[in-house]
Amino acid sequence: LTVISVPGAAYSGSGFGNVELALGYVIGRVVVATVLIPLYKRGGFVSAYQYLGHRFGLKLQGLASVTFVFTRLLAEGVRLFASAIPIKLLLDELGVHTSYKVIILVLTVITVVYTYLGGIKAVIWTDAIQMGLYLGGAILAIAVLTGHVGSHGFSQGLHNGQFKLFDTNFALDHILTSPFALPTAIIGGAIFAMASHGSDQLIVQRILATRTLRDGQKAMIASGIFVTIQFAAFSLVGALLWSYNKGASFKDLGLKSSDNLYPQFILHSLPVGISGLLVAGILGAAMGSLSSALNSMSNSTVSDIAHNLFKVSPSDETLLKLARVMTLVWAVLMAVFAMAFSTSTGNVYLTGLTIAGYTYGALLGAFLLGRLVKRANEVDAFVAFLVTVGVMTYIVRQVKIDVHVAGATVPTAIAAQWLVPIGVVVTLVVGGVMSLFHRAPAVAPAADPGTGTATGPALGAESLDPAAGRS
Repeated sequence: LTVISVPGAAYSGSGFGNVELALGYVIGRVVVATVLIPLYKRGGFVSAYQYLGHRFGLKLQGLASVTFVFTRLLAEGVRLFASAIPIKLLLDELGVHTSYKVIILVLTVITVVYTYLGGIKAVIWTDAIQMGLYLGGAILAIAVLTGHVGSHGFSQGLHNGQFKLFDTNFALDHILTSPFALPTAIIGGAIFAMASHGSDQLIVQRILATRTLRDGQKAMIASGIFVTIQFAAFSLVGALLWSYNKGASFKDLGLKSSDNLYPQFILHSLPVGISGLLVAGILGAAMGSLSSALNSMSNSTVSDIAHNLFKVSPSDETLLKLARVMTLVWAVLMAVFAMAFSTSTGNVYLTGLTIAGYTYGALLGAFLLGRLVKRANEVDAFVAFLVTVGVMTYIVRQVKIDVHVAGATVPTAIAAQWLVPIGVVVTLVVGGVMSLFHRAPAVAPAADPGTGTATGPALGAESLDPAAGRS
């Protein structure tokens, strides 16, 4: 989504707003590294949601896992569709007219092969190679564009605001609706990153694969710094494309949406070899995201749901076979979700953030409820979780704020970055209020950190000592 959407966003007026947003992401990752990663590593968990099972019980662990998988299906459906955009443009250029559905099917099959065979190790190593490919592609694009526009193009872009970093419009309606308003980017972005990197199995599984707690913390914080650099690179591509096209509108360029800008430039304005590398870079980014999602969904299904349905603890071999079967199942469903899209409506990156807004607040809120409200029990957390998902569904789909633009009033959705903070507040309020109507639990449901199965009374809701959890 970064590769497809960030250049178009920078071109159309957001400037380097995504870099501003990344600064909020760095803050959120630092909080995750210091607060949540120690819980997972010291607890010996293989899934983020095993903490919820340890703190509240297996029902909430299962609910959180189901919610994660459903959200991931939607979000990865958007990513899979986005990756098909440049391929369709390329095939059309070659006179091969095929549908998005066929492209999506082929991409899914290719990704499933190495995910199915290699597991998390294959996912991480292929991601590393693919990352180098798509970031190298951005550097090549910057070099080519710089050669075309020269210093004059940089000067024009700077004068027009294409390099603007901070959005300092502090009007309330702007803060609530603009993804790049300064408070939205920094505060909303930080809390969003806490959810996406602290309560989403897609990322947590990578941290759990590191050798030590310190390695995991360094990886988490370094990823935030890298994302800032990445957003800066693709924003620079968009700013230079503005100078290259002399500020022409997307309509004048014959584009259906901002998401077509960068792929169109790759196909029409670059030498053949470089063009091929950049298309490969986009595919690499897409397959890297999809393989991670398939692996994390399979992992969560096995460790958080299926594992707890067995009366006798299954063997590792049995769990591995089940994980591979679920990889195939989720791959099919993901392709079906992606095929539901028929055309790009613009900025799939923000679409992905909005989808996360349905559930990320409930997921992060459940973790914080367990840490901050010692009285809360499983019923409190379960009800708060469901209420939050319901409230956020209403807010995402129905709530609009009137924004005044060029003398007209335009109903606008709440910025995606505020959805997670709102969801967290709803979860904490509902769970906190419910906890006042019963006695504080003397013990909390526990799970063996190594297996996720219930082990009986723990030392207390606040105890996360691995030795206590196993006793």
